[in-house]
Amino acid sequence: MNPETASRASAAFPAQALREQFPALLRAGSCCFFDNAAGAQVPQMVLDAVNQHLLEHNVQRGGRYRQSIAVDDMIRRAREHVGTFVNARRPEEVAFGMNATSFIRLISLAIGQGLGRRNEIVVTDLDHEANVATWLVLERLGATFRWWRMREDGCLHTEDLRPLLSERTRLVACTLASNALGSVLAARATADLTHAAGGELFLDAVHYAPHAPIDVQAFDCDYLVCSGYKIFAPHMGFLWGRYELLAQLDTFREDFIPDAPPGKIEAGTFIYENVAGMAAAIEYFGALGAALSGRSADGARPRRAELCVAMEGIRSYEQGLSLRLLELLEECGAEIYGLRAARGTAQRLPTVLFNLPGVAPARVTEAAARADIGIRDGHMYAPRLMKRLGLAVDSGAVRVSLAHYNTAPELERLRTTLAQLRRS
Repeated sequence: MNPETASRASAAFPAQALREQFPALLRAGSCCFFDNAAGAQVPQMVLDAVNQHLLEHNVQRGGRYRQSIAVDDMIRRAREHVGTFVNARRPEEVAFGMNATSFIRLISLAIGQGLGRRNEIVVTDLDHEANVATWLVLERLGATFRWWRMREDGCLHTEDLRPLLSERTRLVACTLASNALGSVLAARATADLTHAAGGELFLDAVHYAPHAPIDVQAFDCDYLVCSGYKIFAPHMGFLWGRYELLAQLDTFREDFIPDAPPGKIEAGTFIYENVAGMAAAIEYFGALGAALSGRSADGARPRRAELCVAMEGIRSYEQGLSLRLLELLEECGAEIYGLRAARGTAQRLPTVLFNLPGVAPARVTEAAARADIGIRDGHMYAPRLMKRLGLAVDSGAVRVSLAHYNTAPELERLRTTLAQLRRS
């Protein structure tokens, strides 16, 4: 995206109006939330949904009285909403739980118990550790591993995956977008290569989900995990999987739970009010898509088309933010890791990892904190990536991670802070 296109996208996107729907932004005064990769804020309609659940039907599902029936209805509606959000073939492909990590572990345990001759798993040095360590532990069950290494541009290239695949490949586990570098995976090309070798593709969509449309059918992946608190919902997680694959998995379940998705995947009672909030977050995207399309939201189940309009609108707006963020970091003399050129904004999200020469990462974030700007330093839960970048794991780097409610004037405050730090 060139500067002129970025400017048009920014002008057309109602970021300031959307900010008014987020109570935390209104209450925080001058604070800039630039740590969205660690957790985003929630709109009022999500808070309302959580409160409504706790006030009106904070009971166990499966009963015959009206409050319990309301919980069943809410879960069904939330499953349909999330299914529409990811373009699932049927709602039963969606399971709810605590977080993405717990679902990765659940799937890894199930797969590990039936490896057989296909015992090779491909992992990457770009991923969050949750999507690495949970697979490496299967070595004790006979798994062997092939490492898909990122290139110097901070991206995973499918040409490098091809020679790692064989008739022994069981699964490729990788991220849709790096939570540290912001680089985006070529999902469909990855799936095509994986399936041609007879393997399955497991995608971590936690960092990707707030920024662009998810389409499991277009990606042609086999499993996908996500966390609600990154996409403007409360702390919870969900798993999507091909129904026939979920049905075959050997999972823990209590005797009274049918051996069928999604129940066999949802061990125990998950946090219902957070699932209600997740459904409301999808409705927020639906209302945004309707507004961007010039229509009024009718309160019905969000339409896939409107969700795509919302996410494409967010994607275009955030490309402009990415461009300005990269520019100001270069102006401040920062060393940027991963994609740096303006033409690379289409292959990245508005998440940038950097260091200021001669300035410790912690000192950068402390200076930002004094200016009421929230950014993060450290290893970003990707220690293998830090080592690959030649960075000390205990200090790591600085990360700015933006969301669609961030604005260009906020970025100018960051530029001023970093420039003052360099001068001092």
